[in-house]
Amino acid sequence: MIPVKDKSKIKIKLPPKVQEVLGTIMAAGYEAYAVGGCIRDSLLERKPGDWDITTSATPQQVKALFKRTIDTGIQHGTVTVMLEKEGFEVTTYRIDGKYEDGRHPTEVTFTPSLTEDLKRRDFTMNAMAYNEKTGLVDLFGGIEDMEKGVIRCVGDAMQRFKEDALRMMRAIRFSAQLGYEIEENTFLAIRALAGDLEKISAERIQVELTKLAVSAYPGKLRIAYETGVLSVILPEFAKAMETPQNHPYHCYNVGEHILHAMENSPRDKNIRLALLFHDIGKPECCTTDEQGINHFHGHAQVGAEMTRKILKRLRFDNDTIQVVTRLVLYHDYGNGVKPDKRIVRRAMHKIGPELFPALFEVKHGDTLAQSRNFQEESLKNLEEWELVYREVLAAGECVSLKTLALTGSDLIALGMKPGKQLGDTLQELLKLVIENPEYNTAECLKEIVRERFLNQSSKIRSETESQK
Repeated sequence: MIPVKDKSKIKIKLPPKVQEVLGTIMAAGYEAYAVGGCIRDSLLERKPGDWDITTSATPQQVKALFKRTIDTGIQHGTVTVMLEKEGFEVTTYRIDGKYEDGRHPTEVTFTPSLTEDLKRRDFTMNAMAYNEKTGLVDLFGGIEDMEKGVIRCVGDAMQRFKEDALRMMRAIRFSAQLGYEIEENTFLAIRALAGDLEKISAERIQVELTKLAVSAYPGKLRIAYETGVLSVILPEFAKAMETPQNHPYHCYNVGEHILHAMENSPRDKNIRLALLFHDIGKPECCTTDEQGINHFHGHAQVGAEMTRKILKRLRFDNDTIQVVTRLVLYHDYGNGVKPDKRIVRRAMHKIGPELFPALFEVKHGDTLAQSRNFQEESLKNLEEWELVYREVLAAGECVSLKTLALTGSDLIALGMKPGKQLGDTLQELLKLVIENPEYNTAECLKEIVRERFLNQSSKIRSETESQK
């Protein structure tokens, strides 16, 4: 963020439709400002994902000013104004009532005061408002905190988190996205109230955890451990943070290794989640030999099953569960094995060719978080695997039924009946061409089917009939 000496000189470029919404409301004699995350992101020179508007006008007054609106949260003062196909949430200045469920106010009171409205917001960097007439309204030191790289609650941190426990996760997530530190009182309040996150739905925890995982600084998940948040939302990972790795290949405990691996990987959801869980099974599999060296035999299999259960618990979609679990299961596959094309073809068939690019990224991040004494050797082996993998791709060699030169329809045309034998035959042919890619032509495979499968079926039928 560019240092700001005079707030009055700050200019934010508002999109034309935002200007139209603000202008229409203000022309009718009401106050209106763009507010919250869009102002924060604009000051950070990031493109806002959406533009929220706050106003002194009541929902009914807002509805009267625009041709098309949607009552998205009218009981809490929110109306969505539609301009063409784009929607803008417009919310009346309000004072929140009691938060009995630790997430939502049971009632709200509309107020004519922008100050009162900004007081109820979570963090100082999210409690700023702007319009072109008034300029920037920053009543709680949001600019100063952003310049210092600090996340601070508006007013009393304990009160803010008692109102909405999810704000604790948001604080850690913002820290990971922006690289900011959490101000001391805010940090202490999280540590004191972390248990309240049990009131928050798994879906909401999942959203914040995913945003944190794909952030610029995923290692900030460490804050969740230090504050006790991890013990509530992801106790398996909290245990990993307390599991040492006394082994020549490692220089961190299990949890720290995971965090460093995530930091050394692309900001892709499946890759980051796979790295988050790739060693989650190690605490359950840890043994120590006579030399005091830790071993984690079977941790990939144990970790994959744990990952599946955790992702289901956090309500991830089935596709994410399947992909991430398989990446965890195979994250160590082939390590230290000198590859050739046959070995790589077998691996692609076993793991799934579509997963291989992501698997290489997982392995790369994993390796960069290990002891430097063995990194060069491991990275060289990984590079050899990638080189052979590219050769297999370039040659168009078959590793799945999609690229097998014969289909089920072809087998039926040859006289094979639909059913188990047909499926088994395709699998046998696939195994054959994985070992011998030169066999993957329609002519060659048809001849093999005639000799090995159709003749055998005819022989079996003849023997059965003779026995009758």
